[in-house]
Amino acid sequence: MQITRQADYALRAMVYLAQMEPNTRAATSQIAEEQRIPPSFLAKIISQLSIAGLIHTSRGARGGVSLARPPEAISVLEVVEAIDGPLMLNECSHDANNCPFGDSCPLRPLWCETQAEMVNSLRKTTFAAVLERYALEAN
Repeated sequence: MQITRQADYALRAMVYLAQMEPNTRAATSQIAEEQRIPPSFLAKIISQLSIAGLIHTSRGARGGVSLARPPEAISVLEVVEAIDGPLMLNECSHDANNCPFGDSCPLRPLWCETQAEMVNSLRKTTFAAVLERYALEAN
């Protein structure tokens, strides 16, 4: 399983915003340049993140983008799912009817358990935790 490039770009944009001082805004052109995201691609991502309630956007001379909540209140899972939809390791982990063996498949419990662990890990990882971990590793 691999997240999409769009989700990766969204995560990078969110990390960028999480590093900013509270109540400040960044221009999307600045985010695109510093995070090496194609500007047209970032515009679509910003729109999706805004619709999901993860960021605030404003237009005009003093416009820009900012987090809708503090970094400690936004999980990595929220961003990935805002862009890619619900994470699914295998179709059967969501619905046993998607497998010809149904509940009698010997692999289904493994897929379900692995997916649950991955989702839980991303759900409890906030952007504040990402930045904290990065700071520790950088030193």
